[in-house]
Amino acid sequence: MMQKGALNIEKIREDFPILKRKVSGGKSLVYLDNAATTQKPLAVINAIHDYYMNYNSNIHRAVHQLAEEATLEFEKTREKVAEFINARSTEEIVFTRNATEAINLVAYSWGRTNVKKEDRIVITELEHHSNIVPWQILTSEKGAKLDYVGTDDNGYLKLQEYMNYLESSKKKKVKLVSVSHMSNVLGTIVPVNDMIKMSHEKGIPVLIDAAQSVPHMPVDVQKMDCDFMAFSAHKMLGPTGVGILYVKKEILEKMPPFIGGGDMIKEVHKYETRYNDLPYKFEGGTPNIADVIGFSAAIDYLNKLGMDKVREHEVELTEYALDIITKVKGVTLYGPRNTKDRGGVISFNIGDIHPHDLATIMNDHGVAIRSGHHCAQVLMERLDVAATSRASFYIYNTKEEIDIFVSALGEARRLFKI
Repeated sequence: MMQKGALNIEKIREDFPILKRKVSGGKSLVYLDNAATTQKPLAVINAIHDYYMNYNSNIHRAVHQLAEEATLEFEKTREKVAEFINARSTEEIVFTRNATEAINLVAYSWGRTNVKKEDRIVITELEHHSNIVPWQILTSEKGAKLDYVGTDDNGYLKLQEYMNYLESSKKKKVKLVSVSHMSNVLGTIVPVNDMIKMSHEKGIPVLIDAAQSVPHMPVDVQKMDCDFMAFSAHKMLGPTGVGILYVKKEILEKMPPFIGGGDMIKEVHKYETRYNDLPYKFEGGTPNIADVIGFSAAIDYLNKLGMDKVREHEVELTEYALDIITKVKGVTLYGPRNTKDRGGVISFNIGDIHPHDLATIMNDHGVAIRSGHHCAQVLMERLDVAATSRASFYIYNTKEEIDIFVSALGEARRLFKI
C-alpha cells in the first residue's frame, strides 16, 4: 500500500514507464538519484514523439504550416516557463542547453562587460561547480577576486560573513553575488530573499542557481527580486538539453549577445549586424526544439500536481527518511536536520565504507543513489570528506522505497562488519 499524503503517488507512478522495469536480477527499481536527473512521464515522452511524428520543422524562419506549428508550440513553452516562475514577460526567458550554460552566458556577456580589475564576486561554499568555475575563469581573466561565504557545521550559510562582504563593498567593489537556492549536497535551502534584499541595498545584482529549487517548490522571481536565475528542465520531469535563464529585462537589454549566428539577428551586412529583439538575441542557431516542446508537458504535469503539494510530499519523505537513517549505526549525516530548511536531498557516509562501494551494494538491491563529490568539491573540502553518498527524492518516491533503501544500508553494514 502506498502512503496517503500530499500526492496520489500510486496514480503518479503509473505515468512513469521506467519505474515498472526490473534491475539487478529482477529487483524493482528504487530510483533515488533525482537531484542528478528526474524520470520522465508519458506526457513528456509523447510530446516529443508527437513533434517528430507530426510537425518536425525548424522555427522562427519559415511560413509553411509545419514551421508555424513548431514555432507556436516552442513559444508556448516560453510562456509557460514565464508563468511558472512569475516572470514579468517572456522577453526575460532565454533557452539554453542547461543551467550551466545559462550561468556561463551571464559570466561571458554581463560579466565581461561589467567586472573590472580588483572587483569582487561573492559566492558560497555550497556551490555546484557550474556556479564556481565560470566565476573563477572570469575573475582570473579580469584580475578580479572571488570571495566565498562559509558554511557552519549544520550546513547553514554564515550570513554574518555575507553581510561583511556587502558592508565592505565600497572598498572592495563587489559587482555580483551568485548563490544556489538549494544545495545539491546538503539540501540546505538558502534564505535568498533576505540575501537579495541586503545585496540590492548596496546596489549589487544577484544571480540565483535554482537548479535544485524550481523543480521542488514554488519559486516567484518577482517576489524574490533576483536579477538572474538559472535552472534545468531535466531536473523537473523534462528532457535533457534544455536550460532556462531568467534575466530582468532592463539588464538583458544592455547585455551583448553570447553566441553569434542565425536567428539572433535582424539584419546582417558585410561589416555590421543588427541584433534581434529579446530574448532571441541570446538564442543563436537552431535550438533544441523537440525537447523544449517536451518541457512544456513537464510544466503542465507539475502545475496539475501543484508545487505546494510537491514540496509537502518531499518534506514528508525527508522527515521519514531522516528519522530512520539516524537510527542506522555508523551513519554520519550532513546538512540541516530541520526539514523546513532543507530539500529532499540526504547526503551521508556510513562507517568507513567508500561511497562508491556503498552505491554498488545499493545497486545490487535495485536502489539507485549517487556517490562522489556531486560536482561540489569546495563543499567536500569544507566537510573534510572525499565523497558522500546521496539519496534524493521526487514526486514518485514512497516511504516503502525508503524502507528498501534503509534495509540495503543494513546489508552494507553487515558486509563491512560495522
